[in-house]
Amino acid sequence: MTMFTISPIPPTLIHGAVELEHTEAGVLPHRLPVWARAQCRDAQLAMAQSQPSGVRLAFRTTASMVELVTLPTKRRYRAMAPRPDGVVDLLVDGVLLQQASAASGTILHIDMVSGATTVEPGTPQTLRFADLPEGDKMVELWLPHDETTELVALHADAPIAPLPRAGKRRWLHHGSSISQGSNATHPTGIWPAVAAGRAGVDLLNLGFGGSALLDPFTARTIRDLEADLISLKIGINLVNLDLMRLRAFGPAVHGFLDTIREGHPSTPLLVISPVFCPIHENNPGPTLVDGKSLAKGQLRFRTTGTEAEVRQGKLTLAVIRAQLEQIVRERAQHDAAIHYLDGRELYGEQDNARLPLPDELHPDAEAHRLIGERFHDKVFAGGVFGARGGVHAPPA
Repeated sequence: MTMFTISPIPPTLIHGAVELEHTEAGVLPHRLPVWARAQCRDAQLAMAQSQPSGVRLAFRTTASMVELVTLPTKRRYRAMAPRPDGVVDLLVDGVLLQQASAASGTILHIDMVSGATTVEPGTPQTLRFADLPEGDKMVELWLPHDETTELVALHADAPIAPLPRAGKRRWLHHGSSISQGSNATHPTGIWPAVAAGRAGVDLLNLGFGGSALLDPFTARTIRDLEADLISLKIGINLVNLDLMRLRAFGPAVHGFLDTIREGHPSTPLLVISPVFCPIHENNPGPTLVDGKSLAKGQLRFRTTGTEAEVRQGKLTLAVIRAQLEQIVRERAQHDAAIHYLDGRELYGEQDNARLPLPDELHPDAEAHRLIGERFHDKVFAGGVFGARGGVHAPPA
């Protein structure tokens, strides 16, 4: 049997990444450009943007077997059971057919209390996908949404051809760890991927765990990227970190939106407020890991803020929703393409009663699917992102 090998894997096969870094092992997808990463040395952001949420290899082939060689970086948290291995989803013509995980790789050891980290080097792993359907087909390999993954090589028993990038509207979404996919179990199960799959759009996911913080470099990144549709989910991380007070919040949101509009003056732009989260509806941050739960090997979060501190200008989810709705309403008077969505329409109090947040912050796999389906129904299916407009409209 003749085998075809591609190494290094070229940009024409990689979708959903903002930039590719050539490493000793292969190619590392990034979701922020190098100039933006240089403007913030925060370890959480560095890790989150290197985790390839929404990044996939996509190509046409008649192959019955493909192998993906990767070098993943796995996180091990002190005093906790090992995390599940990251999952690679294989889709054929848009249908999920197989899944695989690398059993080992580089290990990043993390102390949740002190923040100290150590790295244990690893070796590349081969994931094999066999018995693919006969004939010419579109194959997608969605990389783990929460596991940094270097791409080493791609093997197949038939030639591989890149997919043309034209033909689908590009949806650029920015948000927090919920948008990145925390507590989802596989990469096409995160809510933006669920919505994108149903809508038939090209997803570029800039969901950064712990790092949707109205950073100017993120706004400039969005400004300079191709996008036909843009959505911004703003709020929960600002409360988690107790990053700013009410006085700073409004101008920061306006500045973020102004920067995006410099490159996308008329692109449909949806501002989404936080989904329902009981610990922060009326209580500000900062948010901390719950030590008692951690001692039992469970990861749960708690807030240290009180309702009384809201009078001092601290932010809660209720405050943020009111501010975002007002900001969008005012801007809509001279910007017909900006819209607002209350995040509780995607996941609200009644949903929380049925599908509670397992760690007090992040939805589980079933809730991710619910959010993605609702987003599709409310926003894409006849909503503000309904099927209209051009394809891959470049920044002005």
